[in-house]
Amino acid sequence: MTGLPVFFAAMFLLFITPGPDMLYIIARSVGQGRSAGLASALGIGVGCFFHIFAVAFGLAELLRTVPVAYNTVRYAGAAYLIYLGFRTLLTRSAGGDAVAVSPSSLSRVFAQGAITNILNPKVALFFLAFLPQFISRNGNAFAQTVRLGLIFDFSGTLFNVTVALTASSIGGALRNRIGGAPALRWLTGSVFVGLACG
Repeated sequence: MTGLPVFFAAMFLLFITPGPDMLYIIARSVGQGRSAGLASALGIGVGCFFHIFAVAFGLAELLRTVPVAYNTVRYAGAAYLIYLGFRTLLTRSAGGDAVAVSPSSLSRVFAQGAITNILNPKVALFFLAFLPQFISRNGNAFAQTVRLGLIFDFSGTLFNVTVALTASSIGGALRNRIGGAPALRWLTGSVFVGLACG
């Protein structure tokens, strides 16, 4: 097994590389504020549990080896992001309210974060490729996979919470500066659609 210091170093490099999860959190934080950003970050963290246990039980191997399964999940995820994007783009704030995205409860934002993460097969394939590099053949592979996955998820959630707090602060300044529901709504919706096309 490769040492834990290498594991943590690799995690850090992955965290600071922008990806769909980070862009989703930024879009929610800028568009709907700090609470929504935090809810989306926590939702993504919960979504990661699916991938951790999928890898531990070998389900992610199915996505890697069966093209139909991979494509089904990939297209479902893309369709969901496009739905979120166009819903945001087409929603107008009532009475000139400076809300960048359509009002959603925190539980809904949380669920959307989890679903967005779960429906991203790239996350499953990443876990399938990354975690085994740190698993010892002499130990319990299932237990090691779950332990490392939880470390990764917990650390990633802390990082995403930091991203949410930072982006929401910037979003507040942006709203005040441009008065902006229309611009923020288009920014947020475009991010969602862009993720689906990526």
